[in-house]
Amino acid sequence: MATAAAAILAKARRRIIDHFMNSEAVSPATAVAFVPQRRLIERQFTRFQQNGVVRATADGRFWFDLPSYRRWENGRRLRRAAAVVIAVVAAAALFA
Repeated sequence: MATAAAAILAKARRRIIDHFMNSEAVSPATAVAFVPQRRLIERQFTRFQQNGVVRATADGRFWFDLPSYRRWENGRRLRRAAAVVIAVVAAAALFA
């Protein structure tokens, strides 16, 4: 079940990223409007904003900050890898 939830979240993230990439909205000068159509997409959009991945302009348009996205994504991967390592060490300790 967790895998299905992860896939649904990934799809919501992809929809947001696709919107900005297809619009070439990667700087304040090329910012576009974005109105989330679903609650899940809205939550992912808010998460992107909180992490500086999606930034707002003064007039309410948004743009996708690629360097911030790469840092955010690398941090996510590092946290997942650390969780796996901790789980393996804990399992090894239980069975040792």
